[in-house]
Amino acid sequence: MKNLIYILLCITFLISCNKETNSNQERAREQFSQYLGQTPPKVTPIPFAPGMVTSSEYEYGGTFSADMKEFYYISASDQYEKAKLVMFHYTNNEWKDSIISDRSGQPVLSPDGKRMYLGRRYKERKSKGWSEIKELGEPFEDQLIMRLSAANSGTLYFDTYVPEQPDFPIRYARLINGKYENPQVLSKNINTALKNINHPFIAPDESYLLWDAVREEGYGSSDIYISFKQDDGSWGEAINLGDKINTDAWEASASVTPDGKYLFFSRNMGSDNYENVDIFWVDAKILYDFNTGKQK
Repeated sequence: MKNLIYILLCITFLISCNKETNSNQERAREQFSQYLGQTPPKVTPIPFAPGMVTSSEYEYGGTFSADMKEFYYISASDQYEKAKLVMFHYTNNEWKDSIISDRSGQPVLSPDGKRMYLGRRYKERKSKGWSEIKELGEPFEDQLIMRLSAANSGTLYFDTYVPEQPDFPIRYARLINGKYENPQVLSKNINTALKNINHPFIAPDESYLLWDAVREEGYGSSDIYISFKQDDGSWGEAINLGDKINTDAWEASASVTPDGKYLFFSRNMGSDNYENVDIFWVDAKILYDFNTGKQK
């Protein structure tokens, strides 16, 4: 009888160990399937995926797909003849990179993941890959857009590059009865700077807007700012994200991952020739703390 009890206890122990091992393996697989297998940052920004994405060369404008299984960015490293749009895709339990196309604009995906905006142009998601590049058409055909971001409502927010002018006002256009209205300029809380008002990113619910600009109170070069939508529908004051994000270098093209957890942005690590731009990420809690007044 004692031998039987001992055997049963051993079997129970082995089953428990096996379950724990399987559980650990499952957690490890789940962690690897997120964020290119990287350990997430806390409140201090760190380069994203060193050796996979970030290098001593040019990587810019990182963005994840809605299901977090694709990561897109622009690379201009020496391995390519010219800048490329690169994708990492999680498939068969591994992350694989591939070239989507030559650089054709900064990629920003719609909240539902069905469109990839490239300035005033876009691609549509197909059953396999992406469509050819299409034009947004009226009323955007005369706009020189560097970055365009879409809200859940379909409203588009975008910068408007004007050669020989110090500021590129950020505008928006609402989707009304299936057509876009004429673009309107956002308030002075956002469109005030010494120069270079660029690269907007709108929260899917339009609760906040991120962009970058050179402003008098900034840290030197382009800094990243945030404005929160007020109860009356207006935009609040521009808030500099502070010295944890902004430095005397060029910081730009901020966005938040579709799961709302991490802030991504680009920083110039090289000379004024921008030969070494890196993609950084940090816990997005820093944004929400500004909205609750915890940051000063």
